[in-house]
Amino acid sequence: MDKIKVGIIGAGGYGGCGAVELLQAHPYAEIRALIDKQDVGKPISALYPHLTGFCDLPIVAPDTPDCPDDFQVVFFSTPDGVGQKGAASWLEKGVKVIDYSGDFRFNDLETYHGYAARIGKDPNHASPWLLARSVYGLAELHRADIARSDLVGNPGCFAVSCILGLAPAVQSGIIEKGSIICDAKTGVSGAGKTPNPAFHYPARYDAMNAYRISGHQHVYEVERELGLVAGEEIRITFTPHVVPLCRGILTTLYASLKEGQTLRQVEEAYRSFYKGEAFVRVFGPETPQVSTNVRGSNFCNLSLNVDERTGKLIVVSLIDNLVKGQAGSAVQNMNIMFGLDETAGLLHPGIYP
Repeated sequence: MDKIKVGIIGAGGYGGCGAVELLQAHPYAEIRALIDKQDVGKPISALYPHLTGFCDLPIVAPDTPDCPDDFQVVFFSTPDGVGQKGAASWLEKGVKVIDYSGDFRFNDLETYHGYAARIGKDPNHASPWLLARSVYGLAELHRADIARSDLVGNPGCFAVSCILGLAPAVQSGIIEKGSIICDAKTGVSGAGKTPNPAFHYPARYDAMNAYRISGHQHVYEVERELGLVAGEEIRITFTPHVVPLCRGILTTLYASLKEGQTLRQVEEAYRSFYKGEAFVRVFGPETPQVSTNVRGSNFCNLSLNVDERTGKLIVVSLIDNLVKGQAGSAVQNMNIMFGLDETAGLLHPGIYP
């Protein structure tokens, strides 16, 4: 079969680099152009030397007259506000669009307005007519819709870890749905490539902090998706933290078990929910999980625990924020949109140490 022609917009950032890492070895896709406003003319391997010999394509400006546009799918590896301005023109050409940001994660303006307010962005969406057309790109929950869509909004990285860690418990009814607490920790790469004094090495080394307490934007996604699974409104308590780590998310999820529920029943609910899922791995308390177990991979590892003394379910959910939380999910969604094996280009163990 002919390879799928891919364009990556925002190719110079961490999310763009992640897509290049995955797509350069993809059996059914080829990168046709790397597009960015910065570092124009430089080969991507000059920005990321580990790509030398694997991908040496130059960065081209989006307004360059000879910029290739013969794509079948475009990845917007860009901050909020960029994809919503550019997606429509690609869709009109028959090109599928996968956006990394929050621009197309929501299907109505009211919810988008709330999300935009959380991140200090203009609440006026540039392409509001496209919202009803977009699909939330968490493959494990929306695979069928993604397969029929030409516009997918990638989920947020924190949201991936929380939703995958809680969906089976919510669906099976083994927890008190009003008791959910999400304690999430992320590496500094989640803040992106743009320099920031708060992430300068002397400021971040040996430093941990909570931020956007009771006000993080990914709460919108988590509550909506869990509500869809439950068939009723869900409210959570969510606190994110930045830790002195390059990449990875470890989220500890707490909820009160309903009376009579046991660890065995919890494990049955999770293993049943994720039966046949290639990228979600379920472990019992006898197999402790570490963030490096998923680093560089598209896997989500879930560690199930029950505190019998307090009657609490404790799920530890681990992902790589740059892969399953970003570029890996994008490639997984691309595979689904084009009817490919969902694991194509993604089924590898990650990196160690």
